[in-house]
Amino acid sequence: MIRILQQDSRIVKLLFALIIGAAIVTMVITLVPGIFDNGEANDTSTFATVHTPGLLGRVFGSSRAIKMVDVQRDADAQMQQQQLPDFYRSFILQRAGQIEVERAVLEKEADHLGLRVSDGDLRNYLQHGPYAQYLFPEGKFIGQDQYINFVESAFHLPVTDFETEVKSELEIQRLQALLTGGVSVSDSAVRAAYLSSGTKVKFDYAVISADSIKQGINPTDDQLQAFFTKNAAAYAHAVPETRKITFFSFQTADLPGGAPAVSDAAAQAYYQAHLSQYQTPAEVKTRHILIAVAKGASPSTVAAAKAKAEDVLKQLKAGAKFSDLAKKYSDDPGSKDQGGELPLIATSELDPAYAQAAMALNPGQTSGLVRSSFGFHIIQTEAKQPAEVKPFAAVKSSIVDQLQSQTAAAAAQSYAAQLTAEAQKTGMQQTADAHKLKLVTTGFIGKDAVIPSLADATGLLGAAFNALKGAPPQSASVGEGYAIFQVNDIQPAHAPAFADYKSHVLDDYRTQKEPELMDAQLIKLGDLARKLGGLHQAAAQMHLQVQSSDLVGRDAQIADIGSLTGAAAVVFTMPVGGISGPINEGANGAILQLTDREQPTPAEVQQHFDATRETLLDQQRQEAFSVFVDAIMNRYQKAGAIVYSKKSNQIPLGN
Repeated sequence: MIRILQQDSRIVKLLFALIIGAAIVTMVITLVPGIFDNGEANDTSTFATVHTPGLLGRVFGSSRAIKMVDVQRDADAQMQQQQLPDFYRSFILQRAGQIEVERAVLEKEADHLGLRVSDGDLRNYLQHGPYAQYLFPEGKFIGQDQYINFVESAFHLPVTDFETEVKSELEIQRLQALLTGGVSVSDSAVRAAYLSSGTKVKFDYAVISADSIKQGINPTDDQLQAFFTKNAAAYAHAVPETRKITFFSFQTADLPGGAPAVSDAAAQAYYQAHLSQYQTPAEVKTRHILIAVAKGASPSTVAAAKAKAEDVLKQLKAGAKFSDLAKKYSDDPGSKDQGGELPLIATSELDPAYAQAAMALNPGQTSGLVRSSFGFHIIQTEAKQPAEVKPFAAVKSSIVDQLQSQTAAAAAQSYAAQLTAEAQKTGMQQTADAHKLKLVTTGFIGKDAVIPSLADATGLLGAAFNALKGAPPQSASVGEGYAIFQVNDIQPAHAPAFADYKSHVLDDYRTQKEPELMDAQLIKLGDLARKLGGLHQAAAQMHLQVQSSDLVGRDAQIADIGSLTGAAAVVFTMPVGGISGPINEGANGAILQLTDREQPTPAEVQQHFDATRETLLDQQRQEAFSVFVDAIMNRYQKAGAIVYSKKSNQIPLGN
């Protein structure tokens, strides 16, 4: 090797340079910490970054950052579509992020295999794929402006982002097709699959209800006592905490001197300070004809729309009927069928240019062309109502009622504070007597008790169950008034005496024993049916009724049994006359006896052959592709080619 390197040759020198260069790169990669981090883990705007795997991939390959804003957008869409509560958001965010990471990995593999989608491929897909009816009606492109409007309204995305996502999906579809193109299904498997899925059955069934089993469970007192003792831990806090409370209460009507009156001057002052609350907005009722112009439309498109609007205006001035022209030309789908008529609308809800023009017209007048953010309008005002402030006389009574309620509430709160302080000083009884209020002492009551002397005891009970025994008197709201109370005694949650809780123990005992006894009864019924040669004879001996199903398929729902996709699906595998084992699901148990089976005819199998084959192929392709996805994701993760940001790691993982 030394002699080779000592030769004066350009090839040798080049080889030597490459060896040294590779060694330097390796040393830099190995010895310089964080050379590939690039702040990825600390970038809060990024969910994760996907690199090309391998040492050379990190140096010479490409990377793709999954932006947090895109993950959040996808998560918001899923939350809205599935109508999920807010506490699911963190899990949906993580799932959306993982989907984006998986997509990025698959795109890298597709690119590596030369499956990139071109602009021509994209256009062909849009022209002949699922969006063709919207973008190429009758084979003709709707135009760039309407294309932009369609994408923004349907997908809430800029056109560039929409096209990028479509290309991504097409690329992954190509990858899946390449990897699963060799998947096949034999003819015999297709026939077997349809024979199974298309088979219909008819059967008899006898049902035993869980309730009837429970009612037949009648243990002795000794058995119940033993069950109660064995499950003592479960009953340790069966009797909830109760408290004994002493209180007196008053309503707003009981305030000394009555509730404070509200003067006209106070009402007038409130009115002047809150004039904005009593202002009615300007409103206008109009008809209009809209010639729409998309946002960002080219000058030529705007000019064409204006020319069309001017032509409509000429027809109107020439005597054409406004409603007829609106139905014929207007681009507003919400009003054109009504001749352009809009309801009475607050001007604040209208486009500013439209509102200004409409309010400038007198009822019956028609505008010239009005340009708004939607396009060109021809407006006809039918009625208008300017903004105004309601006079004091019109709102005085509502103001007085509101102030009366506020002053009464404040006075009641002040009076409650006075009584509480007095009770803390002189005692509950003396304070109640001094103000001619009735002192009440309850028995031991629970959190959800009803106190007859109070219309609403919720506030009192909530406060009392958070107070300490013997603590100084406190106040609590009781609807339109207050209660001053003290907690006299507390009985903590505890285990009940057996005699007091016997009925509950019996219910628990029956619930625990029911499944075992249900299975025993079903086994007895099945064995008896097989011995006697039929379900009807066995059911008669056990005083049970037998019901019969119609001829049904696997998607059927049977009364008292439910879906045939659960344990009852065994009926599709039984021979005619066969008797099932126990079907014990839900509130009922059952034994089934198959009475008839109808398999698809050869003609029906042939009729559904292609569809069944495609279904099986789709299933096997999905399974094969899932195996590939798992393997490739595992390879990228082991290679450290997926770098998650710290922010994404703070999102809890979903199941």
